[in-house]
Amino acid sequence: SRVPQPLQSIVENFWNDWSSSCEAKSVSQQLDISPSVLGYTWACSDFVARNCIRYPEMFTRLIAEGFESSRSLDDYRNLVDQVIAASNDEMQLMKALRELRQQEMVRIAWRDLNSLADIETILHELTDLAEAVVSVTLRHLEKKQAEIFGMPHDANGEELSLLTFAMGKMGGGELNFSSDIDLIFVFANEGETPGPRRKSHYEFYLAVIRKLVKLLDEVTADGFVYRVDTRLRPFGESGPMAMSFSGIEQYYQLQGRDWERYAMIKAKLISGRDNDKQYLRSMLTPFVYRRYLDFSMIESIREMKAMINAQMKRKGMSDNVKLGPGGIREIEFIGQTLQLIRAGREPELRERSLIRVLTMLAEKNYLQPAEVERLIQAYWFLRKLENRLQMQRDMQTHTLPDDEIARQRLCLAMQMQDWNELLEQLSAHQ
Repeated sequence: SRVPQPLQSIVENFWNDWSSSCEAKSVSQQLDISPSVLGYTWACSDFVARNCIRYPEMFTRLIAEGFESSRSLDDYRNLVDQVIAASNDEMQLMKALRELRQQEMVRIAWRDLNSLADIETILHELTDLAEAVVSVTLRHLEKKQAEIFGMPHDANGEELSLLTFAMGKMGGGELNFSSDIDLIFVFANEGETPGPRRKSHYEFYLAVIRKLVKLLDEVTADGFVYRVDTRLRPFGESGPMAMSFSGIEQYYQLQGRDWERYAMIKAKLISGRDNDKQYLRSMLTPFVYRRYLDFSMIESIREMKAMINAQMKRKGMSDNVKLGPGGIREIEFIGQTLQLIRAGREPELRERSLIRVLTMLAEKNYLQPAEVERLIQAYWFLRKLENRLQMQRDMQTHTLPDDEIARQRLCLAMQMQDWNELLEQLSAHQ
């Protein structure tokens, strides 16, 4: 009843596939869920429908559990721990992590599409899932590697642990549905492992990082967990995969660029020892935040924006809700530019959350409260639209569709009457 006529055949095909899958796997195809809710959700998202069909046991388990309650970071850590404990080798772990990812993304998409949580909560859950997967899996890989080489130690003989910066929206607690995750890896000090076989600390961590990327990023018959991007590290693709404290301090002091300062605003340390995290944060603060009013940053932001505009024009991407005119990136530029100018002298502005930053800028009268209110409304609308675009097929897209069926599905997911209404609202926010 909630699905427009042109989309009903899509839902009927999904139902037929669901019935066949249940029959093949001896699972009851009767679902304790409203048919209109099921039809609506499947009409909005191929990704949800296809994973329900592929994993009928998983779907019935989620229904029995209920979609109403949220999950915390600790909940996700426990789920990843269970997956690791039940896996006997690397292949099993890769499969289990991918199935966990599909399960949790179906659950989050269902909650979002059926308005069981607001967009801020959805973005937090997406971020917490990614953080748990990376940090728990990384610690597991360190322990496995230490069975052969021993764990790296500091000068006091205490075990070290690799530090991981989550960058971008993951660092800011606002990860989108089908996002890359940007990571930078740091270790405390150079040295050699104690054995049985010996390796330098860098070689030890390099092997761990490569295994982590393979476990998460490699596309198998079960899909992938996360696309992992490590190019934000010092020296980019040509640089080492991890650097020691002394190496990273020297790099940012002598060669750090303005865009790296900008990127570091959202950086969050999601692994490593607490005292190492504290040391690394304090080391990088003078690089990111200058002690004076840093108006020179405006020109750097202007250059970054000009490069994005040129790329948009070259690729013909005016319909891009992230990078296009009035898109998500422009709202981020407004908040983060004012952070870089003023947070050196006003530490309370050193916030990773864009919404909290914008709110504080209004409280301090650096932006008008009415302007900030409109920016925040636009931001949540654009992030919701971005998520609904990506939920259709679990693709990292920010571009409005040009075919009629995809547009109808997006209108349905955004609860708009038609494409013109969606464009009007989008245009008003832009």
